[in-house]
Amino acid sequence: MPLIYAEAGQTQIIRKIGGSPEVKKHLEDLGFNVGGQVSIVSSLGENLIVKVKESRVAVSDELARKIMI
Repeated sequence: MPLIYAEAGQTQIIRKIGGSPEVKKHLEDLGFNVGGQVSIVSSLGENLIVKVKESRVAVSDELARKIMI
């Protein structure tokens, strides 16, 4: 299921990253890698604050839909 539907506060494992090669590269540069852990910290409008690799990153609704957990 896409990251956008995950419950806040629960650690999830990234199963797949979709999108164009540019989008995949951008997400990998932010720390989103297949097999890595991710959790939603909070939701602000159409953006999510996500904890990945001990960092907090804001991702748009569109990008969050490309990260499968």
